[in-house]
Amino acid sequence: MKRHGKKYVEASKNVDRDKAYSITDAIKLVKSTSTTKFDSTVELAVKLNLDAKKSDQQLKGSLSLPNGTGKTKKILVIAKGAFAEEAKNAGADYVGDKDLLDKIKNENWFDFDVIVATPDMMPEVGKIGNVLGPRGLMPNPKTGTVTPKVGAAVEDIKKGMVTYKNDKFGNVHTIIGKVSFDEAKLQENLEYAISTIAKAKPSSVKGVFIENISISTTMGPGIKLDKNSFDI
Repeated sequence: MKRHGKKYVEASKNVDRDKAYSITDAIKLVKSTSTTKFDSTVELAVKLNLDAKKSDQQLKGSLSLPNGTGKTKKILVIAKGAFAEEAKNAGADYVGDKDLLDKIKNENWFDFDVIVATPDMMPEVGKIGNVLGPRGLMPNPKTGTVTPKVGAAVEDIKKGMVTYKNDKFGNVHTIIGKVSFDEAKLQENLEYAISTIAKAKPSSVKGVFIENISISTTMGPGIKLDKNSFDI
């Protein structure tokens, strides 16, 4: 059985686990139950009606939060020629092709958070898929990280694009900001994330798609939300 620290236990006393909170009440509560001295990330967990064993019920995508994530991501772009120049102009932290892929493979270099690649470079990127995959760094068209529009991708990620995918239990986890965000910005990010996920419902899924929604802070207790608070 997992043991929690004193701060978590104290914060949990303020959360009614049998109650589904409205969006506004949940946002207030998640800010007040943060247990860390640093600016905690606010995390979103969504339980979906998915059969994760079926290939046509895999959910994977990206969304650009209206108010960003509160965190600046380092971006590596794998591209050549004009695409590489476009990426540099858009503010990519690192731009290269086979040279940087070799650096990852040979030097265990991971001074970045996201990889964006042009389609023509994916055969080369795929050669180190066994290195990138386990770290969640493999570029994918569904998340907007394999694209000829590298400049737009870099700008979106810098503004607050996050990726999401379901786990084997049909859950999706992503982030919606920081505790330091004001309530209105957190709410806007939350509503946008839920709306985006709802619209991504696979056609093979019948009935209710979103089963449960909860938010929490880093190392903080989970807070269940009332689904009727959302326009879904």
